Amino acid sequence: MPKFSLGTRFALIILLGSLSTVAAIMAVAYKALVDDFETLLTQQQLSETQRIASEVEQRLQLKLDVLAESARMISDGESLRSLPEIEYLLGRQQLLSSLFPDGILVLNAEATAIAENQYAQGRIGTNYADREHFRQTIQTREPIISRPIIGRVTGVPLLSFLTPIESDENDLLGLMAGTVNIGQTSLIPLDRLTRLRDRNDTFKVVDINNSLYIEGGPAEGERVQPLPAPGADPLVDAALSGITFGTVTDSSGEELIYAASHLEKLGWMFVRAVPYERATAPAKNSFIKFLGISLAVGLLIAALSFLASRSTIKPLDKMTRTIEEMARNPSQGQRLIAAGSIETRQLANAFNQLMTERDVIGKMKEEFVSNVSHELRTPLTSINGALRLLASGAAGRLPEKAEEMANLALRNGDRLQLLISDLLDFSKLAAGRMSITLTTQPLLPIIENAVASSAALAREHSLSLEIEGSDNPVVLADAHRLRQVLDNFISNAIKFSPPEQPITIRTTERRPGYTRIIVSDRGTGVPEHFEPKLFERFSQANTGTLKSVSGTGLGLAICRALAELMNGQTGYFYDHGANFWIELPNAVSRKTRADESV
Repeated sequence: MPKFSLGTRFALIILLGSLSTVAAIMAVAYKALVDDFETLLTQQQLSETQRIASEVEQRLQLKLDVLAESARMISDGESLRSLPEIEYLLGRQQLLSSLFPDGILVLNAEATAIAENQYAQGRIGTNYADREHFRQTIQTREPIISRPIIGRVTGVPLLSFLTPIESDENDLLGLMAGTVNIGQTSLIPLDRLTRLRDRNDTFKVVDINNSLYIEGGPAEGERVQPLPAPGADPLVDAALSGITFGTVTDSSGEELIYAASHLEKLGWMFVRAVPYERATAPAKNSFIKFLGISLAVGLLIAALSFLASRSTIKPLDKMTRTIEEMARNPSQGQRLIAAGSIETRQLANAFNQLMTERDVIGKMKEEFVSNVSHELRTPLTSINGALRLLASGAAGRLPEKAEEMANLALRNGDRLQLLISDLLDFSKLAAGRMSITLTTQPLLPIIENAVASSAALAREHSLSLEIEGSDNPVVLADAHRLRQVLDNFISNAIKFSPPEQPITIRTTERRPGYTRIIVSDRGTGVPEHFEPKLFERFSQANTGTLKSVSGTGLGLAICRALAELMNGQTGYFYDHGANFWIELPNAVSRKTRADESV
C-alpha cells in the first residue's frame, strides 16, 4: 500500500467524503425537493384561501357597520320617525343602497316590515319575528349577519344584515335590515376571481349548512348550485372532511394540491386547488441544476477546503474566542495576540488599535463629564437657592408675572440639577466609587415620601398617584438610593401617562425572599423593539407623547446599577400600561439565611 503524507491523506478523506455526500444527497434530493415545493405550494393555497376568507369577512363587517350607522338616523332619539321621513331617508342613502342592492327594510319593534327602499310584493306588513337572527338581535341588541337563508317573500337565497334601532334610553324602537342576493351578488373580490380564473386554479365556495355551491359549481353561469352526492366531487369531500390542506385526486384522475379555510360567521368553506404538476415541474428543473452544480462544487470544495482551512481557520478561531470573551467581560487593556498569517496579524493590530482608541475616548469622556458636572453644580446650587428665595418672597412680594417667571426658572433649574446629579452618579458608578449603605428599611414610608414629593408634578399633568395596599415589608436597602430609583420611575410615569389616569405604586412578592415594588401607568409603554436596550446608558425611546422631554438617557441605567449594588434587580413589562419594577431582598429572609449558615 503506498504511503501518503498526512496532508494527502486528509485530502483523500475530504475528496471521498465529498463524493459520498453528493451521492447521498442525490439519492434523497428529488423527494426532498418535491416535498418542499409541495409544502410551499400548499402553504400558498392555504394563505390565499385564508386571505380571501378574511377579505370577505371584512366586506361583510363593512356592510354591517354602515347599516348600523344608518339606523341611527331612523329615530329622533325617542321614537321612530314618521313613515314619509323614513322613506325619504332610505331614498337618500346611495351608499347603503349600493351595499345592499337587493333591498333595505325598516321594521318596528315587533319585527314587522313598515318601510322598504325597493318594492317587493307582500313584504310590507310581513312579520319576521320567527326568524332566528331576528330573535337573536332583539334579545342581544347587537348587529348580526344571518347564515344564508331563503327570502320569505322573494324566495331567493339571501344574506340578511340586521341592526337594532334604539332610543337615547336604550329602548328598542325597531330594526333595520339589509339583504344581499348571493345568487346574483358575489362577495368575493372580483380581481381575485379574475386572477384565479386566469391561472386556471380551481376555486370553490361551499355553504356547509345548506349544502350549496356559492361559487365554483359545475354548471356554467350559475353561482348558487346544490352540492353533488358524497363521492361525486372528491375535492369537496376532502375539504369537508375537516383536513384543511393536502392532496386529492379528482374525478378525472388529476392529482391536486388543495387548501381550505372556514368562515365561521357564514358557515362557508373556501376551497382552492392547483395541479400537483406545479410542484413536480419546478422540482425536476431544480434537481437537474442542483445535480450538475453539486458535482462541480463538491470536487472544487474537496480540493480547496483542506488547503484553506489549515492555514486560516485555526488562528481565526482563536481570535474569535478571544473577542467573544472580551465581549462577555469588557474591560480596558484587553488585546489580541498578533500571530499567524499577514492578514491575521493586520486584523489583530487593527482591532487592538481600535480598542486603544476606544479606551482613550471613553476615559476622556468620563473625565470630561465628571469635571463639567462638578463645575456646574456649585453655581447652579447658588442660582437655584437665589431663585427659591426670590420666589418665596424673601426679597419682597413679586408682581404676578415676575413670580410666574421666577417659578419657571426655578423648575428648570431643578431639572438641570437632576440632570447633573445623574451625570455625577453615573461617573461614580462607572468608576466604582458609589457608596451604598444597606440597612433594614420598611418600604411604606419610603414609598409615601416618594409619592408626596412627586404629587405636585402629577397634579400639573392632571394625574393622581396612588399607593395600592397597606403592607409594609422590610427590605435590605439604602433608603436614599431606593428613593432615587422610585423618584425616577414615578417621574417617567408622569411624563408618559395620559391625563386623568392614575399612577399606582404597589409591592408584591414574586419569588421567595424578595419584594418587588412596581410603578404602573396607563401610557402606551415602551416600543417592543426598544425593550432590550431600555436599561442601557444613553438610550431613549421616542414614544411620541407631548409631555416627553429630552434627558441624559442615564436614569434607568443608574437605577439598574443601584439595584445591583443593593443585591436587587430592575425590570419592565407591559400590562395595560408601562410597569417598571425594582426587586430587593427581604430583611427577614437575609437574616434567616445568615442564621442557618451559622
